Amino acid sequence: MSIKHFLQFRDLSREEIDHLFVRTRLIKERFKRYETYHPLADRTLVMIFEKASTRTRLSFEAGMQQLGGAAIYLNTRDSQLGRGEPVEDAGQVISRMCDLVMIRTFEQEIIERFARHSRVPVINGLTNEYHPCQILADIFTFIEHRGPIQGRTVAWIGDSNNVCNTWLQAAELLDFNVHVSTPPGYEVEPERAGLFGTDHFEEFSDPLAACRGADLVTTDVWTSMGFEKENDERKRAFADWCVDAEMMSVASPDTLFMHCLPAHRGEEVAAEVIDGPHSVVWDEAENRLHTQKALMEYLLLGRV
Repeated sequence: MSIKHFLQFRDLSREEIDHLFVRTRLIKERFKRYETYHPLADRTLVMIFEKASTRTRLSFEAGMQQLGGAAIYLNTRDSQLGRGEPVEDAGQVISRMCDLVMIRTFEQEIIERFARHSRVPVINGLTNEYHPCQILADIFTFIEHRGPIQGRTVAWIGDSNNVCNTWLQAAELLDFNVHVSTPPGYEVEPERAGLFGTDHFEEFSDPLAACRGADLVTTDVWTSMGFEKENDERKRAFADWCVDAEMMSVASPDTLFMHCLPAHRGEEVAAEVIDGPHSVVWDEAENRLHTQKALMEYLLLGRV
């Protein structure tokens, strides 16, 4: 099989995404039964971090070990990448010493340059523009709880960041709708989001209106990594975009709430929502482990 990367959600077809969800369910069931499953024995994953992480490192490192392989952690501060080595050179060298690379960095351009010079699959663990692994886990979590997402409505409340961009790509690919509500000046940029059209999303100035009838309400922190200098300004701008009980009350009666974490209770989400009966954030967090195991299995072995 030719090398396939996962740098943004649309890098895989709808058929491939459906395959990953089938594999995720089986892999998760084996995990829950404590069954040994080592399809990636003797394979090595290199994880390169330029941005800090809890869930990304833990889910990839534990996932690779659970599949029988090994995971190596590299931080750009502790490697030649942090001392000015060209990304292209790093891609050539690192990919000759491992079977798979996951990168969590700033600009999307960095991971694309690395992938162009890599001999092995490259996975986007997060960039400023996209977070495809998170949305894989989010959609699988929705399917676990509510069935197919096709034709459903997702309400995104807050910043039009990398997670929002990826939800929009997923909506185009999997045929569901996204209602986006952001403060003025923080609207979706279709070109940055990598959208082909606007058939699957609608923008709302009022977050309450965006949540009306939604099957899933989701949000993220107001200030993403790399934008810390804007924190005070963003807190003022986003003050009316806290997902609270009123927003959840106008959504579908069986709506779910998701947040990719870490969360700030009282800022982007009220404690009564994230800790309430509609919240599935802990299932969502766990499913990063299982969807990424299915993804690594597919990128290295193809259809199993």
